[in-house]
Amino acid sequence: MKEILSLDHVSYTYESEDGESRKAIDDVSFTVWDGEWIAIVGHNGSGKSTLAKMMIGLLFPEEGSVNVFLEKLDAENIWDIRSRIGIVFQNPDNQFVGSTVQDDVAFALENNGVPFEQMVPRVHESLAQVNMAGFLDHEPHHLSGGQKQRVAIAGALAMQPKLLILDEATSMLDPQGRDEVIKVVDDLKRTTGLTVISITHDLEEVLLADKVIVMNDGKLMLTGKPEEIFAHGEELEAIGLDLPFASRLSRYLRQAGVEIQGEHTTEEELVNELWTSHFNK
Repeated sequence: MKEILSLDHVSYTYESEDGESRKAIDDVSFTVWDGEWIAIVGHNGSGKSTLAKMMIGLLFPEEGSVNVFLEKLDAENIWDIRSRIGIVFQNPDNQFVGSTVQDDVAFALENNGVPFEQMVPRVHESLAQVNMAGFLDHEPHHLSGGQKQRVAIAGALAMQPKLLILDEATSMLDPQGRDEVIKVVDDLKRTTGLTVISITHDLEEVLLADKVIVMNDGKLMLTGKPEEIFAHGEELEAIGLDLPFASRLSRYLRQAGVEIQGEHTTEEELVNELWTSHFNK
């Protein structure tokens, strides 16, 4: 497998106006491989947003190194590396610069000097990938939150990135909008092999990830597959994270004396076990 991004013993400290210091990132290391979906979760102040800034060069670590596409990220290569990364931020309203959907998706292409004859098919293709092909001439402020984020993802995809970073991209959306965005990202990952890093505090969002990284007080607390992470339910709740509904219900059933095997992360898994083990006898 090809390495896409790695953090090697990185640390970062914020200095406040009153002279006090706070270590936002403390000796964190991990690697992201080609085609993986990595979810980075943690409560507010856990360090995940600082990690996101270091991944795209908005901050440079005081200790350790950030390596993207096998290059150490620094001031000299930052623009070249950023051109190969798609980034979608928290508030979709802050990302629009065009008067129509197609103008907005084309904006980054124009800034990077992509010829018009290449630009048009790339705009159409990227909008089709996020199921927004029918909204070419719509004004962005008339779209729902989920549609706006899908257009933002299309704008990132039009640049043909090797890596897509979602920085709290669903946190301001209603449940329907959040589901729309998550489904689009899952479809893209499965059909194109795109590498995805999703930074979030919503544990429902990480169920489709290949690997989860849990941050707490600037440190890497846990890492593993979603089902491995959710097995630490009490630890996750202790640091302020909400478990998926199926995980919480599984624990309540165990406490009530119902025998539950394994760690269930979806309602379907839990219902299937209850039906097979307890009702279909």
